[in-house]
Amino acid sequence: MDLEFHQLDLRYARLRARQPVRERRLLASLADAGQQMPIVVVRGGSAYVVVDGHKRVRCLRQLHRDTVAAVRWEMSEADALIFRQLLHTEATASALEQGWLLRTLHEDHGLALDALARRFDRSVSWVSRRVSLVRTLPDTVQQHVQDGRLVAHAAMKYVVPLARANVADCVRLVEAIVPHRLSTRQIGRLYHAYVTGIDATRELVLTDPLLVLRVTDETAASVRPEASAPDALLTDLHIVGAVARRATRRLRHGGGLLPPERERAWRLFDQVQLDFRDLQRRCEKELRDARSGTADGDSELAGEGPRDPADRPGAADLPWNGADRPHQRESDGAADGPR
Repeated sequence: MDLEFHQLDLRYARLRARQPVRERRLLASLADAGQQMPIVVVRGGSAYVVVDGHKRVRCLRQLHRDTVAAVRWEMSEADALIFRQLLHTEATASALEQGWLLRTLHEDHGLALDALARRFDRSVSWVSRRVSLVRTLPDTVQQHVQDGRLVAHAAMKYVVPLARANVADCVRLVEAIVPHRLSTRQIGRLYHAYVTGIDATRELVLTDPLLVLRVTDETAASVRPEASAPDALLTDLHIVGAVARRATRRLRHGGGLLPPERERAWRLFDQVQLDFRDLQRRCEKELRDARSGTADGDSELAGEGPRDPADRPGAADLPWNGADRPHQRESDGAADGPR
């Protein structure tokens, strides 16, 4: 049948998240070839309730068409929604979309959770988790997902955990990022900066998220498979030197640190100095004793393993003070030990 737009009830459009890219492709196809697939409706009082085809309806309206081709299913709204979902097994609905459908069937149509589990061939726990998911997420955030302004995967991975911890913070963060149409990875970086940062950093994420994305950069760390104890020790020593030189290069270019993070970085550097002095004392004790056992120990140790070229500044460039200076020698003759 052909139906006019005023005859359609679009109450279930909220069960699907909008995907602007796919919708633009559909719009181009309808403009070029016309409507090839009818929408699906069921009778609901004086109107026809759309069960499938909400994107087609929106696109046909944009093209100023007068009618929509439709096919009517002779079943209840609840049965039609379930049947439609089972027919679209090849389409991957997000957990949020599944939750919207299950909550609608449970709350609006009175289907028990165990009945829904049987209809979808799932466990009651599976149904309960998805209903709980959409109940946790604030309505304003869900509306952004439905409108296509927030990626559903990003909402599940980053926004839901924040909503469980602090609803107000969740809403503020989402309102700050949705105008920029960010990817899931970018939202993840902002989420990490927000939950791990101090108050000033969190405020910066909310007021200028693009600035935070510019000055933060993802770093990938490669992990070497477990080696023997001697090889592992030599590898660790190479890593210590390489990491120190890399940090020095980063600091030459500002380090990518936000202003609120500089004090935190300085505190971390204080701990680094303590850790390095512990390592230094242990190396002077263990490696000096081993080296003294052979006349050629100096040359053997000097040639042990590859060394990266030095590119670090002199000791005067580093923020050491007093007894912490790297050239300070201990009174027990440790000056001859390796540095």
